[in-house]
Amino acid sequence: MKGFLIAMGILLGVVFFTILWGVGSYNSLIGLEQGTKESWAQVENVYQRRADLVPNLVAVVKGVAEFEKSTFTAVTEARAKVGQTKIDATNLNNPEMFEKFQAAQDGLGSALSRLLVVSENYPQLKANQNFLALQTQLEGTENRIAVERRRYNESAQSYNTAIKRFPTMIIAGFGGFKEVQYFKAQEGAQNAPKVQF
Repeated sequence: MKGFLIAMGILLGVVFFTILWGVGSYNSLIGLEQGTKESWAQVENVYQRRADLVPNLVAVVKGVAEFEKSTFTAVTEARAKVGQTKIDATNLNNPEMFEKFQAAQDGLGSALSRLLVVSENYPQLKANQNFLALQTQLEGTENRIAVERRRYNESAQSYNTAIKRFPTMIIAGFGGFKEVQYFKAQEGAQNAPKVQF
């Protein structure tokens, strides 16, 4: 009888500690998932800041200089695509949606780069205070985007690693935790840009 009570005590202790471990692991995964969502919200925030600045930049450039219409059209179209391509924190584990979102944002970034390069050909535009202020804001925003994308990737990496580690992966499987997507470099980003004068 004494042996049976000891065995039951050990079994209850193992069950108790297993339950405590499971609850702790689940709560840890919830914290990591929420951290990833918070990081994503900040990425959306800086992208929205850029999208809000674009019409102002285009209006100033358009008002000060008659320049290549194709560049203006490209910026306008890229901004429209960004407005149509939305992803929220609940879709971070959908690779197709994530790629569409990233492609739209990369397209806007490229169009803005072309706009800023075209502006170099117009001295009166470069001297315009409104343009200079908007250009500074846009450059700052692009830097913020890079920082927030890096922070999001770090958060996603912590979360993705946690849900794949044994034995936490068991809790992740039962809890429905799924891997989230990472931001990747734009195609050709590893090549140095060619500058011609």
